[in-house]
Amino acid sequence: LAGTVPEEPRCTVERADASLTYSLFLQRFAFSRPVILGGVTDNSAFRALCTREKLLAAFGPFPVRLSTANTYSYRKVDVPFQEYVEHLLKPQDPARLGSDTLYFFGDNNFTEWGPLFQHYVPPPFRIPGTSPAYSFGIAGSGSGVPFHWHGPGFSEVIFGRKRWFLYPPDQTPHFHPNETTLAWLQHTYPTLPPAQRPLECTLRPGEVLYFPDRWWHATLNLDTSVFISTFLG
Repeated sequence: LAGTVPEEPRCTVERADASLTYSLFLQRFAFSRPVILGGVTDNSAFRALCTREKLLAAFGPFPVRLSTANTYSYRKVDVPFQEYVEHLLKPQDPARLGSDTLYFFGDNNFTEWGPLFQHYVPPPFRIPGTSPAYSFGIAGSGSGVPFHWHGPGFSEVIFGRKRWFLYPPDQTPHFHPNETTLAWLQHTYPTLPPAQRPLECTLRPGEVLYFPDRWWHATLNLDTSVFISTFLG
């Protein structure tokens, strides 16, 4: 299928489990490097509400705002959620530009989606002086967002698998802002010397990635995926 990519078994992002304390999180990761957290929350109840059938029953007729899957996400398109799921949620075409690829992530109407988010258990850690905001998304295999940066945050996979690529703020990756992550992986990634490769890992359901402020990151959904981020602004 167009957009289907094999999983890379190598993971170069550090992992931590539920034994990680808040003080150690602040000391070792919050301001310096990403980490994958396992077993820090239980979102089985939230996951049960995020099946295709449950989401269509709850939100089918409501409009959702889609963004183009390029670095600057200039274009926004509003469509009924049911239309997105039934007609636009498909594997990424490797030849399609990011500006022509529509992606459901981030622009959630909290009046409509708020009751669902009340069931989500966020990661237990915070950055002092910030407040959390949720961003919920669903996307097809091979889709993703190319390299960009913003403030710190967490991202959890609810269904599917999601591959992440990360660079520190002082190491700008080589990419074209209108090229999809899939095209970058196929054309640019193989040419990178080992010292220029990003930190990377594939997240599975229940795993949470933390990324610090201003870290470059790109994502690639290996399956049709449901995911939610907690941005710390």
